[in-house]
Amino acid sequence: MSMQRESHLPAHPVSPVTSADVARAAGVSRGAVSQILNGRGDRFAAATRERVLETAARLDYQPSLAGRALARGTSDVVVAVVPYTTFGGHLQDMLDVMTSELARRGFTLVTRFSANDVPAFERFLAALQPAAVLAMAQLNPALHELLAARGIPLVASDSSAPTEREQNSVIGDLQATHLIERGYRRLGYARLTDSRDNVYGDSRVVGFRQACERAGVDSPTVIDIALDDRDAGQLLRGAGAPGIALGCYNDDVALALIARAGDSGWAVPKDVAVIGVDNSPLSRALTPRLTTIGYDPSAIAQGLVAVTLMSLGVSPEHTPTAPEFFLVPGQTA
Repeated sequence: MSMQRESHLPAHPVSPVTSADVARAAGVSRGAVSQILNGRGDRFAAATRERVLETAARLDYQPSLAGRALARGTSDVVVAVVPYTTFGGHLQDMLDVMTSELARRGFTLVTRFSANDVPAFERFLAALQPAAVLAMAQLNPALHELLAARGIPLVASDSSAPTEREQNSVIGDLQATHLIERGYRRLGYARLTDSRDNVYGDSRVVGFRQACERAGVDSPTVIDIALDDRDAGQLLRGAGAPGIALGCYNDDVALALIARAGDSGWAVPKDVAVIGVDNSPLSRALTPRLTTIGYDPSAIAQGLVAVTLMSLGVSPEHTPTAPEFFLVPGQTA
């Protein structure tokens, strides 16, 4: 006797709600539904617009992205181009805020982690027809030309805000200034080295060096660290003898360095002082607590959303401002 498995799938798949369904339920034409839902319903009575919007919400109508792109020439997609580099955990927090805020204003955020392959990126743009591209790092000139040729707005920071390079220089300056004010005179910088692009590290070293020059301190030693490097002796050899203070590319580098120092018998901060960047949750759980540079990822995300909306002709709820970086005191420097 054969036995049949019980199926939990519906006998007939539920079809998605269409604009025709909304039109029929609201008692209007499909053209009226399209115009009202696309923000072009001024010629209709307020009661009609309200009825269509209420009906679409009640039926959970989701417009076809492809259909809207075909009708309007662009979609509601905003593409955030994120550089191929190593980030701390705050990137996810920022993208979460940006996704939610743009969704509230009728846009969909799509993240692309690399745009260096221009032909591939061109195919990507042709498929999505985005309303705008938000560059979270500097793009190469070929991509600027590609976006201009397609008439796609390239969203950058407000002209009054510092550039990405200037912001990271500020971070390095803050790190060195704190170490110098704490009395350290032998300074170094620990950069992260891996297969990804070094988008931010060099700018932070520049700011770190500038602070040293301003204070009359010798130019810092620069050492490179891979997070999977387990040879503590080789790692710290580049820093010289104990008694050095190191600015670190981010909290991950600082935590790895502290672990390697312990393996080598170097005490923190007596033999090697370290200061990170990001104020990550793990850095706050460390004993001794990590000295680091903090910032508000939500505020940065809100600023990026604001300049994006402004480029699309939509009034933002927040005024874009330059990000603020601040010292988070700890016990490692």
